[in-house]
Amino acid sequence: MSDPSIADPTLYQLNTRVWLRRLADQLHRPATLDDVPNEELDRFARLGFDWVYLLGVWQTSPLGREIALQLPEALAEYRAALPDFEPADVCGSCFAITGYLVSPELGGDEALRRFRERLNARGVRLMLDFIPNHTARDHPWALEHPDYYVAGAPEDLAREPENYGPMPSGEGILAFGRDPYFPGWQDTFQLNYGNPELQEAMIAELINVAGKCDGVRCDVAMLVLPQVFQRTWGIAAQPFWPRAIEAVRARFPEFTFMAEVYWDLEWTLQQEGFDFTYDKRLYDRLRAWQPRQVREHFFAGLDYQKKLVRFLENHDEPRAAETFPPGAHQAAAVITFLAPGLKFFHQGQLEGARVRLPVQLCRAPLEPLDPELSAFYERLLRVLKRPEFRCGKWQLVEPLQAWTGNLTYDSFIAFGWTGAGEGQLLVAVNYSSEPSQCYLCLPFSGLEGRAVRLVDLLGDAVYERSGTDLVRSGLYLDLPPWGVHVFELSASGR
Repeated sequence: MSDPSIADPTLYQLNTRVWLRRLADQLHRPATLDDVPNEELDRFARLGFDWVYLLGVWQTSPLGREIALQLPEALAEYRAALPDFEPADVCGSCFAITGYLVSPELGGDEALRRFRERLNARGVRLMLDFIPNHTARDHPWALEHPDYYVAGAPEDLAREPENYGPMPSGEGILAFGRDPYFPGWQDTFQLNYGNPELQEAMIAELINVAGKCDGVRCDVAMLVLPQVFQRTWGIAAQPFWPRAIEAVRARFPEFTFMAEVYWDLEWTLQQEGFDFTYDKRLYDRLRAWQPRQVREHFFAGLDYQKKLVRFLENHDEPRAAETFPPGAHQAAAVITFLAPGLKFFHQGQLEGARVRLPVQLCRAPLEPLDPELSAFYERLLRVLKRPEFRCGKWQLVEPLQAWTGNLTYDSFIAFGWTGAGEGQLLVAVNYSSEPSQCYLCLPFSGLEGRAVRLVDLLGDAVYERSGTDLVRSGLYLDLPPWGVHVFELSASGR
């Protein structure tokens, strides 16, 4: 098992169905989790990942697949991702499931158990999905416990056919699961958190899932918060997450909860017991190319930041290689992944993949490797293994004007990391399309009166500086557009 004391872990997300489909093509036969070679798991450990997150292991909905093949806008997405798209490429959404059993096509629960054991033996933990807001429309509960769902009426269906659908029995109307800002997910029904019996059933489901993995990513976790649920559905609900998390931890004390969350509700879910919450704000500010807003994002307290999930892409977002131009991509990655918190990498990101795959598909296009980006991520992951980044002390370093009237200092984002021993690392990024200059007064102890060598762990730069000057006047930097340094500080031989 990985060390749960690691404060700033790394995670690698895999689309399980796509991953095994590619393996099946290599083997010329169907592939399950048992067919994943040990060498592949060794690679995850060697790259430094503490977690592997398997997206889409649960049994998906046959009805959901039918619906996915009928929606014109969805079909357009599939063809955009796969020019040679065929209906057989559609498995149905991995977020419209009929139960928390591993799909037989992936090997079933026993293959998952063996896969987890193999991961854990390499010091890597397993994360799976938990989907609290909705189920597939053909989930057994839709027949056996229709009271577990938000009910509708014929007039709701007539007025909002995008948000309501008939029950499987044909005897009533239920609401589709949805985010209040978008139309409903037509392959799902909305669970009713105003029903205490539903809450107890979902806690039992969560305990069941927790016995199969080491942590869960909770899909759109904020939608079941009482204030959000009431605003969306007009139904009062008791808090779910504190009770659910407590119940799981009574059985599995080291179990980890990660929340997909938006709308500035990250702190709320951290207070409800989540270990990690998505940091969409940082991602959005990096995409807006506003370095000051990026830097000010790091003004938040460290107790909050340590629980944020930093990412440049995931299955919901466009590919980073498509979103961030060369140079800007590397600069954004250094800021994102050398900040405190959980570092979330997505399948294909390290190779420069550019096609975002809809979650209904089980085949991805073959894309060429981006050698420059791949080499960059190899260096970055090597740097991320350093103990300073995994369990060190972080602080933001404020840039200062290089000279009066030069406002380019405002383009810099800089961090200091201090290890348990004498390790001292400085991260500096010019998050701008223009050359920029600044001074950085270094926050490290023990520099005064020493000669200091600064060696760039991501590049070739080596500087010799007076430690006293670094503390009092600062380190002068003149960086090209999107320039980055990750300096290791050590005593100079001079």
